[in-house]
Amino acid sequence: MTLLDKTRALQKLSPEVPVEEAASRMAALVEVVRGHALLYYRQDEPIITDGEYDQLFRQLQELEELYPDLKQMDSPTRRVGSAPLDSFTKVQHPEAMLSLGNAFNGDELTAWYERCLRRLEWSTEPKPAVTAELKIDGLAVALTYESGVLIRAATRGDGRVGEDITENVRTIASVPLRLDTSRRAAPASMEVRGEVYFPKSAFDALNASLEARAEKTFANPRNAAAGSLRQLDSSVTASRDLAFFAYSTGPTSEVIAESQYETLHQLEQWGFSRNPEARRFEEIELLGPFCDQWTNLRDDLNYEIDGVVVKIDDIALQERLGNVSNAPRWAVAFKFPARESTTRLNDIIINVGRTGMITPEAVLEPVSIGGVTVSQATLHNADYILERDIRIGDTVVVKRAGDVIPAVVSAVKTVRAGSESTWVMPEVCPACAEPLERLEDEVDSYCVNGACPAQFIRLVEHFASRNALDIEGFGSKLAVQLVEAGLINHLQDIYRLDRDALLSLEGFAERKADKLLQGIEDSKSRPLSRVLFALGIRHVGRTTAETIVAALPGMAEIGQASHDDLVAIDGIGAVIAQSIVDWFSLEPNQEMIASMRDAGVTMHRLQEEAPPDEGDAPFSGLTFVVTGTLPTMGRKDAQEYIKQRGGRAASSVSSKTDYLVEGENAGSKAEKARSLGITIIDEDQLREMGG
Repeated sequence: MTLLDKTRALQKLSPEVPVEEAASRMAALVEVVRGHALLYYRQDEPIITDGEYDQLFRQLQELEELYPDLKQMDSPTRRVGSAPLDSFTKVQHPEAMLSLGNAFNGDELTAWYERCLRRLEWSTEPKPAVTAELKIDGLAVALTYESGVLIRAATRGDGRVGEDITENVRTIASVPLRLDTSRRAAPASMEVRGEVYFPKSAFDALNASLEARAEKTFANPRNAAAGSLRQLDSSVTASRDLAFFAYSTGPTSEVIAESQYETLHQLEQWGFSRNPEARRFEEIELLGPFCDQWTNLRDDLNYEIDGVVVKIDDIALQERLGNVSNAPRWAVAFKFPARESTTRLNDIIINVGRTGMITPEAVLEPVSIGGVTVSQATLHNADYILERDIRIGDTVVVKRAGDVIPAVVSAVKTVRAGSESTWVMPEVCPACAEPLERLEDEVDSYCVNGACPAQFIRLVEHFASRNALDIEGFGSKLAVQLVEAGLINHLQDIYRLDRDALLSLEGFAERKADKLLQGIEDSKSRPLSRVLFALGIRHVGRTTAETIVAALPGMAEIGQASHDDLVAIDGIGAVIAQSIVDWFSLEPNQEMIASMRDAGVTMHRLQEEAPPDEGDAPFSGLTFVVTGTLPTMGRKDAQEYIKQRGGRAASSVSSKTDYLVEGENAGSKAEKARSLGITIIDEDQLREMGG
């Protein structure tokens, strides 16, 4: 059996292990965990995700706790990582770089804290404070300074012996070669520990340049950071924009600080970058919400994180708590729910979107990711599949981030058996059998048959969706049912549905029919911008529709606008303008608009959509970006506040941004705004400017 076969076999077994099977299960887990650790740490070619590895590692830990007499001397739980590469000089760490225990939910986090209190025999108030720091997904390193000068940098390796990567680390701009001693002299000797990582923006740029040179790209920022640090030619490392966050000290010749939070502050004074989101909590009850918050905000950062590291803040208490064999008792890693997993790609099918765009979709062996079972995932387009050499039958990495549709990230090529088959993009539409076309300068293929039934069903779904006309009770299944029953052949037919016709359908009773008809009636009064968005005009999203309606007062004016008229609207480019002109030039679309107008659907701009008069528009001509959590306004409320006062609420920071409205946990947008010299204001200042 291959390592992956053994892994899958273990994952299918019950976590409850009879006494007579404990020894054999532990031996199997030791073999599998050791094999994956070797692939991850030594070769940088993992074949399972971090979440799956954590589950296997934890299963082994739990068994060893139940049966300590059976624990093997060479168990991976006695180690932190893997042996260093032979191509670098080995470095003995003067003090072991330990791993961390994990907590996967608030209850486990609380249990860890209570264990600390019991060991400290702490029964008085106030209770010990904790420091929480984002857990950077990079590569741990130890930097040794003598008299304030960097003399050595080493990887963690197996926790006791690492690799000398001094010349490579010297190329990282955020690692000080000499400490800033203007406010405090440097210790005679000091080891600083931290994480080397690849910022997302730099990672994307690196992969783009590798693709342009037809070279192999990196799967993720963590692998890119590891590969960059392990270059024998340090000039290669220098060409990659790695960064470093310091998070603690190792052995030092003098006391640096009395707490973890003070340590971070002191390291910053000496010139180190430290993660700006670190927080000190005197009330443990506030820790859970902080961790949950970053579970949701992690995608707003310009670097990858996979959890939150929580430490007892007082260093004297840390020393009293001590360590277990490979982890400190005084620290724990709150791990975010897994967003990636590996599974088998059983097939590739194609879907036809409402604009005719063809999207390949992966049919997967069902797998749980972050508590949700995933059986299908997007593959984006044919080029995406070809460039990544993804084949039917492959073991693939699937990622699910927040509310984003699951996507296949890559194939695990090292476990191919030879039976996998290459997928070829079909030449005709699966719904109407008409030839597919690939437009010039686009990566997507399209079915250009306007009568394609699959396109129409998707268009009906979109028209009734929450962000469009929000017809209550009108979901995707109903769209299929009504189209297939012949009750809807054109969008305007939605407003011709009657009670008797609905009651003739399977699953419809009087209450359901009445609810749907009321939802259709309510949709007639939606704002014009939502009506325009609901029509499904290519390239016209919700924000674009709002921009057009702010400039043109009615559907008639929009339909009569020329290409030049539309391009003159700020934010509307040539491609969008041409798409709108082409759509309104078609006679069936004109008949649709007329029919909806006769049915009573909004065709004129509502008062709240109209731009304010110049005299009442304090934000006229200004572009704002809102980021972070504001004290009283929600982000959408703040954006609406800006629009009502004549301003533009953009989603990303650029040189055209006039103001950044910054709340708590602002992340990478605030960093970019500062680098561009953009004025940063808070909610109170926004309200003052708005009058």
